[in-house]
Amino acid sequence: MTTLRALIAAVLVVGVFGWAVAKLPPPPPMDDAAKAAAEEKKAKDAAAADAAKAAQARAEDRVVARYIAEQKAKGKTVTPQMGPTSQPAPAGAAAKKPQ
Repeated sequence: MTTLRALIAAVLVVGVFGWAVAKLPPPPPMDDAAKAAAEEKKAKDAAAADAAKAAQARAEDRVVARYIAEQKAKGKTVTPQMGPTSQPAPAGAAAKKPQ
């Protein structure tokens, strides 16, 4: 009996929710200025994401270089393991000093 009441209550909630959503007005159409602003915001967000990704990669490279230098000072040899998604460093990156 309790399951039947819960089922009826759930059906009523879903029905009322569907009715309420159906009563909402459609969103206003976007004009050209709004579309241009949305595209500009999308481009800015993409550029910011790329900059953040590059900064993260530089920070990781500095940490790895520092760790390798510390281990080398202790007399241990460390070979970095490349993950499946990592990309090989450019040839000039190995000659750079860590900051």
